[in-house]
Amino acid sequence: MRVVAGVFFYPRGGSAQVVRSLARALPAAGWEATIAAGSLGLPGERGHAATFYAGLDVHAVDYTPAFTLADPLAAPVPFQPSYEDRPGSPDRVFAAVPDDAYERLVETWAEALARAGAAEADVLHLHHLTPLHEAARRHVPGVPVVGELHGTELAFLRELEAGAPAGWPHAEAWRERMRRWAHACERLVVSAADAVDEAERLLGIDPDRVVTIPNGIDPERFDRRPLGGAERLAYWRRRLVEEPRGWDESGLPGSVRYADADLEPFRAGGPVLLYSGRFTAVKRVPLLVRAHARASRRLARPAPLVLVGGHPGEWEGEHPLAAVRAAGSRDVFLAGWHDHDELPAAMNAADLLVLPSVADAFGLVLVEAMACGLPVIACDAHGPRTIVEAGETGWLVPPDDEDALENAIVDAVEDEEERRRRGALAHERSRARYAWPALARRLARVYASVAGA
Repeated sequence: MRVVAGVFFYPRGGSAQVVRSLARALPAAGWEATIAAGSLGLPGERGHAATFYAGLDVHAVDYTPAFTLADPLAAPVPFQPSYEDRPGSPDRVFAAVPDDAYERLVETWAEALARAGAAEADVLHLHHLTPLHEAARRHVPGVPVVGELHGTELAFLRELEAGAPAGWPHAEAWRERMRRWAHACERLVVSAADAVDEAERLLGIDPDRVVTIPNGIDPERFDRRPLGGAERLAYWRRRLVEEPRGWDESGLPGSVRYADADLEPFRAGGPVLLYSGRFTAVKRVPLLVRAHARASRRLARPAPLVLVGGHPGEWEGEHPLAAVRAAGSRDVFLAGWHDHDELPAAMNAADLLVLPSVADAFGLVLVEAMACGLPVIACDAHGPRTIVEAGETGWLVPPDDEDALENAIVDAVEDEEERRRRGALAHERSRARYAWPALARRLARVYASVAGA
């Protein structure tokens, strides 16, 4: 049996990690996977599809020629739109994309599906609600579709429900398209139970057609291998001093540089806090910086916070470095973007993950950190509340509550015994619930049901 997995966006977020991990795990469950994916950049670069999905059967749509145009939607292959409206970004919000660019995207993706052999597939697994669905509907209508919502499209629809902002002239057309695509799916996969109600409310989907399967981790890669003492200090010296990747408002990797003397907070021997993710507004990184600065004034010894991530040049609102300067903090470090394969080492050089994001439909980085033995601090909202057990595997705080986040940081840092207890439970439960081999078998059963196998 064969599935063609389609992901409209070039590799940079959690959905690409899901597609890659799932394609690797499915053969053991009886399904071969082909991938049709967006791509950006040259071989070896992070956004290049063949590089990111190395070793897998991948067919790319190259957005690179459109990337630098004044109007990225005017290219023969328009640059990928986004569910987020970021001024100055080449990925324009979907609701601002006119019909002609939409039609060119549909035809581009029809060609990609043809190259991937979609007409001969048993099932299409299409991630996100994008023009890829329209390409499938028009050109391979006989192949059943399993759709997957990753949360960003639901956040976009929530924004439309509240009233389309100015500058979104095509909002209603996109809302109707997304509803049509969702209804054409035999099944819709969501990663957290609370997304089922949202799919029903925002898309009009019968909840009986929605399947909850969480995102997962590779248990061989994400495991507890803690670095301590000299090894830990050497790791952060390499990442922050010797091979700097952190970037300032220029967006250039390595533009934030640290000296060996700046690493004094790591030498003090306190716990290391880690944030991993993009620098988009919903992640609330400046709020984390402020809460950490306030908590630091209450702590007996430094507890450095390392910000891992932020796709180079991409941020919304206040840049994290500007927030660090405003807070006057010397204990916050920007380590720059890390490839997914590098995250386990960063997590094993830390003691606690903090993710104040207010809109994650799931929160894959939470599961990855827990699998490495880290307890987590997260928001009591959406996906994170289904992953983190307050008092057991971490701490949950109300969204956008800087005081509560500050207090949770202080509690976690100062109570080493409790932090270790919750970390041990996090390791045990994440690996039992979120390992990809078991999740791939569950998804294979969904494929078989829609394919009539």
